[in-house]
Amino acid sequence: MSHPEVSRLEYLGPELACRPAAPALRGQVLGYRGFRFGPRSQRRRLMVPDGVVKIMLGFGASLRIVDALRPTRAALVASLASGVRTTSVVGEHYGLLYGVTVMLTPLAAYRVFAVPMTEWAELDLDPEDLVGRELRHLTEQLADRPDWESRFALLDRVLTHRLQKGPRCAPEVAWAWGEVHRTGGRIRVDALAAGTGWSRRQLERRFRQQIGPTPKALAQVLRLQEALRHREAGLPWALAAAQAGYHDQPHFDRTFKNMVGCTPSQFRADRTTGAHTGPLDFLPNQITSVLIPG
Repeated sequence: MSHPEVSRLEYLGPELACRPAAPALRGQVLGYRGFRFGPRSQRRRLMVPDGVVKIMLGFGASLRIVDALRPTRAALVASLASGVRTTSVVGEHYGLLYGVTVMLTPLAAYRVFAVPMTEWAELDLDPEDLVGRELRHLTEQLADRPDWESRFALLDRVLTHRLQKGPRCAPEVAWAWGEVHRTGGRIRVDALAAGTGWSRRQLERRFRQQIGPTPKALAQVLRLQEALRHREAGLPWALAAAQAGYHDQPHFDRTFKNMVGCTPSQFRADRTTGAHTGPLDFLPNQITSVLIPG
């Protein structure tokens, strides 16, 4: 199953650098994003569900993560492991935010961390909670490297090793994950179960173990992303929603607010008027974030 990847090493302004993983990792490790944002007034970024696992290894001040739908749920972290979420979160910071983010497919994350994805679905954790002090050592090594290219090369080596020794994903789960992507989330769970030869209950249990959400929940994320891409391409919300398979505009509006935490029109307004110096999205062909005005 192919997936959008960042391009070759690019410096997207003085604060941001991106590069794909080594060729042998492509399709599993989707890319690296290095960042360094200096101290400033509060910066708030709304992160939209996108079906990707993100591991942020931070070298600077802590980041406050707030659940966009339940603002009382918040955590202060220097580094962050975020599984496949079905609702949005907001990242807030004031001081120096400096580090690197690794983007992974959930199947690759399952192999890298060797932890059932259900244990961190819908959660934002310190990566050390998943693999212990090994990640702290890696973060220190990355911080000591002189430039982004050498940091990304170190990540290539570490991730190659962990993928080689990690648990293998069930072929049935990998097939079902690929079918959900291939159809843009428009496939019935019963059809997926039939394709694997498993019962629906068995498919959902194994899918959650190795992906995080259920097949139906992942499908909802992919349909949301499709609607966002159509809107970004210039379609009005009603047509974007219809193209993504939503029954009508009220159905889409309810789903959007329940997943993102704001209305489609508010999201679009923030997306087009927010002040930003680099690309908002972590991967091509996906709508992943918006800066929230202070």
